[in-house]
Amino acid sequence: MLRRVLIAVSLLGTYAALAQTPVARPKFDEFEVATVRPVDPDAHAGRMFKMDGTHRWVATNFTLRNLIALAYDMNPRTISGGPGWMETQYFNIEAITPGDVRPTRLEQMQMLRALLVERFGLKFHREQKEFSIYALSVAKGGPKLKAAEKPDDPPELYGVVYPGKIEVPAKGVTMDDFVAMLQRATLDRPTVNRTGLTGKYDFDLVWAQDETQYGGELAKAPDDSQSPPLFTAVQEQLGLKLEATRGMVAAMVVDEAAKPSAD
Repeated sequence: MLRRVLIAVSLLGTYAALAQTPVARPKFDEFEVATVRPVDPDAHAGRMFKMDGTHRWVATNFTLRNLIALAYDMNPRTISGGPGWMETQYFNIEAITPGDVRPTRLEQMQMLRALLVERFGLKFHREQKEFSIYALSVAKGGPKLKAAEKPDDPPELYGVVYPGKIEVPAKGVTMDDFVAMLQRATLDRPTVNRTGLTGKYDFDLVWAQDETQYGGELAKAPDDSQSPPLFTAVQEQLGLKLEATRGMVAAMVVDEAAKPSAD
C-alpha cells in the first residue's frame, strides 16, 4: 500500500474573503486554546503539522527540539542546552486559532512560539557558532525557476513522501522559504541561502530520499528508484546547487524548559 506522509514542512495558507469584502485579520499572538499530550515514541507515527480546516492546528509526534526547530525555522543541530528529555519525549498538540480566517504558516509559527513559552517555559539565548553547513547557490547555466503565477498569495511548500521518492510542489516560494524547509526538516546540517535570488517562484522538486534526511526517520528509497538523489535533483530540476562547507550560524542555547502540565 502506498504510504503517503505529509511532512512538517507545510507552508499552506489562504486568505479568506466574504462577498469581496476583506475580513479583518487577528494578530494571531497565541492560540485560543491548546492541548499538549505526551505520546509513546515507539508508536512509529509520522511527524507532521498542518491546519485541519480554518481554525484547528495539529502537530503530531514532535519532540521539544523539533518543535523549536519548526517554530524558529532552525536546523535541530543548532539547538543546544536544555534538559535531556527535549529529544526523547514526543508530544501531540491540538490547538484552535482565533478569528474568522485561516492563519498563514508564519502566523501559525508565531502562535507556536507563544505556546512554547507558555506551556514549556522555554527560555533561551542566541549565539553565533560555526557549523558544517550546506550552502545553496546558483549552478552553472543559471536557475531553472519559473516566476510565481500568484506572488501575492501566501507561499505553499510541502513534501509528500512515497516509498521511492519525495515530491515537493512549491508555489510563491522565496529561496529563504526553500532553505528554511531544507534545514528545518530535510537535511542533516544548517543550510544558508547564497543564491542572490530575491523573487518568488513556482517549481516542482522530486528526489529519492536517503538515510541522512529527515533525521533518519524515513526509509531510504530503493536503489532502483527512478528519481535522482537530492543534490542531483536540485541542480538538474532547479538550476541550483548545494555544497558542503563551513560557516557561522545563529544558534540557540536553551536555558530553561519544563514538561507541560497534564491537560
